[in-house]
Amino acid sequence: MFIPPMLLETAKSAFNSPDHIFEPKIDGHRLLLSRLSSGPTRLYSRHNNECTRQYPELFDIAQDDIQLDGEVACVDRDSGLIDFESVMERFSARKTDKILRLSATQPANYLVFDILRYRGEDLRGWPLMKRKELLAGLDFGNPRISVVPYIEREGERLYREIVARQMEGIVAKRKESVYASGQRSASWLKVINWTYVDVVLTGWRKDEFGWLVGVQEGERIRPAGVVELGVTAQQRRAFYGAVRPYVTGEDKHNVYVQPLIRARVKIRNWTKKGLLRSPVFVEFTV
Repeated sequence: MFIPPMLLETAKSAFNSPDHIFEPKIDGHRLLLSRLSSGPTRLYSRHNNECTRQYPELFDIAQDDIQLDGEVACVDRDSGLIDFESVMERFSARKTDKILRLSATQPANYLVFDILRYRGEDLRGWPLMKRKELLAGLDFGNPRISVVPYIEREGERLYREIVARQMEGIVAKRKESVYASGQRSASWLKVINWTYVDVVLTGWRKDEFGWLVGVQEGERIRPAGVVELGVTAQQRRAFYGAVRPYVTGEDKHNVYVQPLIRARVKIRNWTKKGLLRSPVFVEFTV
């Protein structure tokens, strides 16, 4: 059974608070686990896409009549860091042979941060710390399933540690918060460890909004992706008004311009192919 997850709002910066707990933000994808009345384990994404087949290593769980909320993630064997691209490869796999191969070479880990139902009782109305206490006492019987750690009060200290470890960010949760299914609530806040990058705007997409961007490498501009987020209507008009006289060509999908306008974007990190991951426009630069 799918339960719509509680969603997070964004905080501009880390903070300390006696009323909150602070968790590392896991760089995977949201995963809701459901196992009811001795039935099979079912896994769902936050959008109610069942992805049970993709993660066979998470089927076995030594608990019954339980529903959990967390993140599924993979770890890069060389760096020891969580690897978002690996878990996306796992999520998109459909053929059985590929799923089995990836489960051996890129095993998934389920990092649980909340419990929504247990032994017939809906726990979403319980305060967060009571749910956390129950969660801490459970044995899942599966080395691939664990509970996300948290600290109290010291969100700024945790955030500094997360930045030093090149992790995604932190989550701040009010201790007394109930689980508001399907709602975005200020009781749960995310603070992202953004990386800021200077880029050159090299064109735009024709079919849907997106600015083509590159990064300067010596005398060369290397394509680095598409910026879709964070751009206001006024900024769009300013860009198109400035660059239309400098169009250099086009193809079926894109229009290309001279690289005259520069900007700053913020990203989660770089992809393995050298592209900006989830770029958000910040400002034009000189």
